[in-house]
Amino acid sequence: MTALRGDRPCPACAADRPRRIDGYSPPDWDVVACDGCGFVYLRNPPPYEALREELAWEKTYVTKKKKGGSTPLSGLGARLRTIGRRIRGRTVEKRYPEWFGTGRVLDIGCADRVRTAPPITPYGIEISAFFQGRADARMRQRGGFCLLAAGAEGVWQFEPGFLDGVILHSYLEHETQPLRVLEGAARALKPGGRIFVRVPNYGSANRRIVGRKWCGFRHPDHVNYFTAASLRRMSERAGFSMRLINRANLWFDDNILALLTKA
Repeated sequence: MTALRGDRPCPACAADRPRRIDGYSPPDWDVVACDGCGFVYLRNPPPYEALREELAWEKTYVTKKKKGGSTPLSGLGARLRTIGRRIRGRTVEKRYPEWFGTGRVLDIGCADRVRTAPPITPYGIEISAFFQGRADARMRQRGGFCLLAAGAEGVWQFEPGFLDGVILHSYLEHETQPLRVLEGAARALKPGGRIFVRVPNYGSANRRIVGRKWCGFRHPDHVNYFTAASLRRMSERAGFSMRLINRANLWFDDNILALLTKA
């Protein structure tokens, strides 16, 4: 690894002592590990404006979908999750009422989806105008709305204690200010409110085997690379306790699924 002076300080601890991971850094993009806390992140992410325009998800999805990085282990975690769902008889989305109740739930980075079912009132934040308009129309039919904003900005527009739950489904790895999002969510949640988080699992066996071809590396829109331990530390810093949902198969899973509860 090559020592660097970072443009972006560590999003987990704010230290500015990054070391470039050469094997994971393609031309023009610097994947680094923080010398302070060990968190792995993209040092030079694109600005929000680029994510709204030339790097918008709807424009780059096909290219990213073709990305390789498969091994015999790459699908094992997903298959184990499927077995678990069949045993429980519930998908993650069917568990939302169990975790959030029947109140107001915010989905940050929702694209044009409404993941919750009535009687939950859906709210969203989406940076893509293409998706936000569709999501807003659907959410307003059920009494909510979708903001056109970056997550770290939009979450602070909700009143303190307004929300019962927050969904961060394949979102937090894209956010240049993940701690600020979690802190804003803690402010907007009622006491005991919860967040469902799904992020790529940098600690997975698959990443260790295939290296730079790992499916979790998507440059430049994946800007944070969490392990279960680093996600827990960031969550606790924002005022949450954390419970892993896929603890049993975490080693084989390319994703971390967790439930955060506001203290």
